[in-house]
Amino acid sequence: MRYCRFEHQSKTSYGLIEDVAGKEVITRSLTKAATAFSDFDRADKAGLPLSSVRLLAPVEPSKIVCIGRNYREHAKELDHPIPTEPLFFLKPPSSLIGPEEEIRRPMDLSQRVDYEGELTAVIGKRCYRLPEGEDVRPYIVGYTCLNDVTTRDLQNRDGQWTRAKGFDTFCPVGPVVADGLDPWKGVRVQTLVNGELRQNGTTADFLFPMDVLLRFISQVMTLEPGDIVATGTPAGVGQLKAGDVVEVMIEGVGTLRNPVVDRK
Repeated sequence: MRYCRFEHQSKTSYGLIEDVAGKEVITRSLTKAATAFSDFDRADKAGLPLSSVRLLAPVEPSKIVCIGRNYREHAKELDHPIPTEPLFFLKPPSSLIGPEEEIRRPMDLSQRVDYEGELTAVIGKRCYRLPEGEDVRPYIVGYTCLNDVTTRDLQNRDGQWTRAKGFDTFCPVGPVVADGLDPWKGVRVQTLVNGELRQNGTTADFLFPMDVLLRFISQVMTLEPGDIVATGTPAGVGQLKAGDVVEVMIEGVGTLRNPVVDRK
C-alpha cells in the first residue's frame, strides 16, 4: 500500500493511493498524519486522480535522522574511513521539501553542492531503546525516497556536517510512502541527473542493516511517529549545478524529482 500528503483546492491532506481501473487514485483522505495504513480505514472517501493534486513531502517529521557511510564504496570514493559502528547526524526539519520543489544552491557560501539518493524509513510507532532481538518492522510504517543534498566543500571544511547538510531545501523527500519493501533482501536505489544514471546501489550492500540502525539510534533518542531515518547513499555522488534536474528512484516507491536553482 502507499500513501501521500497532498494539496487540493487549497487544503492539505494525507491520502491513500490505490490502483482503480489501471489509474492511480487517492481513494481516502485524512487531515492528520497517518502513522499506520490502518488509519485510512476510518478516513473520508476521496476518489481523486493522483494526477489532479499537488504532491507535498509525505511526512512532517520532528526529526530527520541520517546515516553516514553506510555503503563501503561511498566511503571509499570520498576517501573517508569505513565506520565500525553506525554514524548518524540530523538535518533540520526546515530543510524539508517535496517533489518538484526547487533545491536552492547557496553559491555565496559554497562552490560544490552534491546529490545523495537514499532509501528512507518512516517511523510509525514510538521507538526508544529497542532491545536486541526485537523485530523492528512494526516500528516502520513504510519507506520513501530522500536526497541528502550536501555542500561538500563546507562538509570538508567544518569537520562536522550540520551546516553542510542543513540548508533550506537540502532534504527533498517523496513522492509517496510505501510498505512492502524489504531492505534486508535488497532494494534498488538509483539517482539520475538530467536523465543520466549516476548512482545505482542496493540496500543489500548496507554495512549496517535497518535493525542495527534503529536499535543504535533508539539508544540515544526517541523516534516518534512521522520521524524519518535515511539509511545512507551508495557510491556515485556528484555535483549539481543550476538548471539540473535530479531524480531519486527507488523500486516500490517511485521517483523523487527536483529542479536545481541558485538561491537569490
